[in-house]
Amino acid sequence: MTPHPLLLSSLFLLATTPLARAEQALDERIKIEAGGAFFASECQRCHSVTADRQTYGPPLENVIGRRAGSVPDYAYSPALAQAGFTWTEGALRAWMEDNQAFVPGTKMRHVGVTDPVVQAFILAWLKQPRS
Repeated sequence: MTPHPLLLSSLFLLATTPLARAEQALDERIKIEAGGAFFASECQRCHSVTADRQTYGPPLENVIGRRAGSVPDYAYSPALAQAGFTWTEGALRAWMEDNQAFVPGTKMRHVGVTDPVVQAFILAWLKQPRS
């Protein structure tokens, strides 16, 4: 008796699901680690990811979902302090690509992380909880 094709495809999916999840977890880990490396080369000279480390720029700990210009005791430019938006992944991508165009009058010099893949890696790293 020949097994039904639907049964075969279901068995195949069941057999590969743990593998697919493992590959997905590895892909995410690689993105996060690459993001950490890109953050270190592109952002870390001015920003930290923990509020307890003083740097030239504001800390980026929990930046996604935070109101722009809202870190206490940081001297933002008037343009960013009054920008009135919340940092989303889209806003951070626009900022990384051309912060001067995104918020004209900001005091941060333009860095220009224009590659969307590199942006995705940095965002994956920024989203990681810090201890």
